[in-house]
Amino acid sequence: MFQTPKYAAPPRRRTTTSTAAATGTLEPAAAPRSVARSGRLWPLLGPAFVTAVAYVDPGNFATNIAAGSAYGYLLVWVVVVSNVMAMLIQYLSAKAGVATGMSLPALCREHLPRRVVRGLWGQAELVAIATDLAEVVGGALALKLLFDLPLLVGGTITAVVAFALLGLKGHGHRHFESVIVGLLAVILVGFVYDVAISGVDSMAVLDGTLPRFAGAESVMLAAGMLGATVMPHAIYLHSGLTSERGRPATEDERRTVMRSQRVDVVVAMGIAGLMNLSLLLVAAAALSGQGIDTIEGAHAGLGDSLGRGAALLFALGLLASGFASSSVGTLAGQVVMDGFIRRRIPVVLRRLVTLAPALVILALGVDPTAALVGSQVVLSFGIPFALVPLVWFTARRDVMGSLVNRRVTTAAGIAVAAAIIALNAVLLVQLAT
Repeated sequence: MFQTPKYAAPPRRRTTTSTAAATGTLEPAAAPRSVARSGRLWPLLGPAFVTAVAYVDPGNFATNIAAGSAYGYLLVWVVVVSNVMAMLIQYLSAKAGVATGMSLPALCREHLPRRVVRGLWGQAELVAIATDLAEVVGGALALKLLFDLPLLVGGTITAVVAFALLGLKGHGHRHFESVIVGLLAVILVGFVYDVAISGVDSMAVLDGTLPRFAGAESVMLAAGMLGATVMPHAIYLHSGLTSERGRPATEDERRTVMRSQRVDVVVAMGIAGLMNLSLLLVAAAALSGQGIDTIEGAHAGLGDSLGRGAALLFALGLLASGFASSSVGTLAGQVVMDGFIRRRIPVVLRRLVTLAPALVILALGVDPTAALVGSQVVLSFGIPFALVPLVWFTARRDVMGSLVNRRVTTAAGIAVAAAIIALNAVLLVQLAT
């Protein structure tokens, strides 16, 4: 296992942020020094693919379908810009975990006043509940579309499957990551097929990369797309996943590990961006002008425009998204609790706490699309509380050592954080009026 680098100041308190420990299992570090010395990247990849699930969750389905059906290819640039921002954010989160051996919540606990930490933990728990709400509702909707199951039954099934996926963590992180990658592949295959048969206008796609709007409503929708893309729980989780893999002790090892994380983030976020773009393109090509703003409406519209096969693959992609993102959301909740307050509870109890509000909402018959939109409001509220500390910590040499941000990286992080916070403020104002 990596040794603590000489440049790092000793923590004030003993810190444990391993997500394996948080889920009640113990496993060896996934990036032993022999791997880092050898320069092999493959064994070090994986965390970004797990967090990439947050970027193709059911909330993204709703916003991208709405954007494509209402404005065609106009907001293609929003998907592209959002994805570039996501790459930077997740890279900074991964780097924080590698440099410090701690998750972002644990860094907050080590460096911020206790009262502030408790407040951050409280809002992070609300984010975890909102995350679970979106994922469970998405899975329930998919099961209703596929098998006409009641939403409450579908939500329960989604929760059980997500819990089973988390159980794979006990057999090593590779098993869990492999299943998550497999579910991402299901989503990607379905989207690529739908794009292939939908008759996408390539020239219109290129034209859509030019930043512009078409009135106030398009501005609001762009803010919603961004709000559904950058998720605070993904920022917390990514730092936790990289921190549990050990800390490099030499400069060569640090370069190897960070090179692997750059590759991991670019590839994983690139795939997630391709999925989001595919959703928008399919909606623009097959549903443009219909003003569809519900997932059920999108499913029906795709069936009418492209055939039952396209609608089936859309529903299967939504189901895979619900299953994968729900398990990842629960894992993020464990990182949050363990990091902020150094407390662990059995994963079953953790699952029940965050799951209960989602099942209650489904049992009350609340419109699922409205529930998804409401969850995005809570997630938007949580973004500044994750982004600002992330940029601040990664810019501090006393925290990051030789992996501290360059000035241009910090400037870019500040600009991205400011843009995301501003656009999400616009979204909150829109939804409140």
